[in-house]
Amino acid sequence: MTRAFDCDVLIVGLGPVGAALSALLARQGVSTIALERDQAVYPLPRAVHFDHEIMRLLQKLGLADFMAAVSRVARAYEFRSADGRILMRYEQAGQSSPSGWAPSNMFHQPTLEHQLRGLLAGAPLADVRLGVTVTALAQDDAGVTATVTGPDGDQTLNARWLVGCDGGRSTVRTACGIELSDYDFDEPWLVIDALVHDASRLPLDNLQICDPARPTTCVLSGEGRHRWEFMMLPGETPDQVLEDDFIQGLLAPWNVARAVTLERKAVYRFHGLVARSWRQGRILLAGDAAHQTPPFAGQGLCSGMRDADNLAWKLAAVIRGGADPVLLDSYQTEREPQVRAAIELAIAMGRVVCITDPQAAAQRDQAMAAQQAAGIRPPPPAPLSIGPGCRLEGSNGAGELFPQPWSGDRKLDAILGDGPWLIRLADLDSPALTPFAADLAGWLQARGAEAVLVRPDRYVFGTGSPDALSKGWQDFTGSPAPVLEAVSIR
Repeated sequence: MTRAFDCDVLIVGLGPVGAALSALLARQGVSTIALERDQAVYPLPRAVHFDHEIMRLLQKLGLADFMAAVSRVARAYEFRSADGRILMRYEQAGQSSPSGWAPSNMFHQPTLEHQLRGLLAGAPLADVRLGVTVTALAQDDAGVTATVTGPDGDQTLNARWLVGCDGGRSTVRTACGIELSDYDFDEPWLVIDALVHDASRLPLDNLQICDPARPTTCVLSGEGRHRWEFMMLPGETPDQVLEDDFIQGLLAPWNVARAVTLERKAVYRFHGLVARSWRQGRILLAGDAAHQTPPFAGQGLCSGMRDADNLAWKLAAVIRGGADPVLLDSYQTEREPQVRAAIELAIAMGRVVCITDPQAAAQRDQAMAAQQAAGIRPPPPAPLSIGPGCRLEGSNGAGELFPQPWSGDRKLDAILGDGPWLIRLADLDSPALTPFAADLAGWLQARGAEAVLVRPDRYVFGTGSPDALSKGWQDFTGSPAPVLEAVSIR
């Protein structure tokens, strides 16, 4: 007997990753039910940073202009010594990015989540169910069955696929028995979020204070907010550091009395963890359920949103396009190298900041100050290529993030739309592409290619002849060649 499915994809967890995944799938004709145990968006800040690539994803969803208006572009990122000397300054304001958006943006997570949920409220294929938890999972070759409990009591939901976007303590990951690999970086920190009443008394830049007495982070958040993070010292307990008097003592050197009001206080363990498997049959993991990173590089939310972008088009290709489900195995092989690189960068930064031995800290300060004085600066972080998977191996540029040229307010992605693109040198004189022709021609010529096939997540499938690209794409995704011709620019 044929099973009746309640949806194509059941999403467990409706934070920004689950909400973005549901919105992306709905745009591609895939039905979802998104389950969230809480009744409302968590009202306090958590993630405070996203990069240009995530803004490009929000552009696809129609939210970029709004989020740009309510976010703050990071001006610089500084490492300072305990006495305030600049050990390293990385300039961010005015830097370009492949996506055309600012490289670094500070934001208020609840604001983003409300916007994403607003998209789902207007999407007929997206069904949001709040106050619902998963109590059991089962799967077979055809689909997944979830037993859930919520306001309507116990229910059974059937879906073709299930994605666990349910955070670091993922019920889905636990139910699947998937273990975590551990980077052995585990540091308890006190995180303080504050509402700002007098911005003139707050730093303008994001700061890492390399103080061996207590390593500290001080960063911008969304408009009218600021964040401090204080490393907990041996012997300190969460109850102790969460006391208001203790927190006021930590903030006293910043001279912000009456300039800020405490909004949130929490103790976190900063660690690096990666699930050993991101797919078990018809169940997949995304976001913190699949990987967790210390915050020093600001890539936690970014990594989860990249998961959603990578996974959404592949699920759509399998469910609506007839692709072999083996395509979904490329999700982890492509994303895990990027995730591990981000975690390792964050841990490396954390190990610099978290030195508590005064002699070792003095040596670190001396070495970093010497580089600063000599004008040695870290290069802007280049977008990381995806790992092996759905890309045409051996072709120049395969796996790279494809740039988005702008012409005034016109952006390439908006002109070409959501699907895969097959762009040929011969297409660049078309009216639609003329404003971007120089940038696109330069990119193709630098790679010695007459054409490029860009995936829906804006990573490069490959370069070469149009026929070879069309055939390669069809081999991977099952999509017929006419689909590619339809999105080519004539």
